[in-house]
Amino acid sequence: MPDTRNRPAAGTLLLRSDESGVATLTLNRPQQFNALSSALLIELEAALDAIACDGSVRVVVIGGAGPAFCAGHDLKELRGNRDPGFAEDVFERASRVMLALTRLPQPVIARVHGVAAAAGCQLTAQCDLAVASTEARFATSGINVGLFCATPAVPLSRNMARKPAMEMLLTGEFIDADKALALGLVNRVVDASQLDAEMKQLTDAILCKSPAAIAAGKKAFYEQLDATLEGAYQIGSKTMACNMMLEDAAEGIDAFVGKRKPVWKNK
Repeated sequence: MPDTRNRPAAGTLLLRSDESGVATLTLNRPQQFNALSSALLIELEAALDAIACDGSVRVVVIGGAGPAFCAGHDLKELRGNRDPGFAEDVFERASRVMLALTRLPQPVIARVHGVAAAAGCQLTAQCDLAVASTEARFATSGINVGLFCATPAVPLSRNMARKPAMEMLLTGEFIDADKALALGLVNRVVDASQLDAEMKQLTDAILCKSPAAIAAGKKAFYEQLDATLEGAYQIGSKTMACNMMLEDAAEGIDAFVGKRKPVWKNK
């Protein structure tokens, strides 16, 4: 049975459910296509902060309730508040949420169905992995209402080649799931009826690996992206040397030699 000890009460803007090491966060504004309001961002930031310190969580899944994954920022809320400080707070908080996804020791997987537009496309790109249904659609559509998606451009340009990313940013046009796969925005595309099964297959493949190795590897992966080639190899070498000294590495190698399954320390 799912572990619901850390799940917020039903009706909140963000739902959390835990089962077998997987924490699922569900954006819960279905009537607004899960637009990222200020309140939802506050809840999402708090949930990620809590998960970062939760050793029972091995993988994080982010999905959306209702017909869409996430339609972006709540434009009605932003338009209704003309205080420049309010807009600045919203976008800065959203950026902190995106950075938190990268800084989490656990892998984060976007479960994308329906529309992922603007900040929703950003959220997809910022997650470590993304699985989409064939019905999913992606766009950085802010330009259609006079807003260049400058913050979505950050993870988009780090997942895709520059020219396809810039085309999405300049045109605001939607691309389908297969094109998103070809461009590197998502990892897998499956029929909507198979989306949960595909998510389980992917999470299971991660859950059977060493938590310590994954946490160290994820940290090094993002650190080396912004380094020079020489600096990247220094980060990689240091990470592997430290990883080699962990109990999990000793256990994993001994298990491989002994032709048995490893038993990880913190599994």
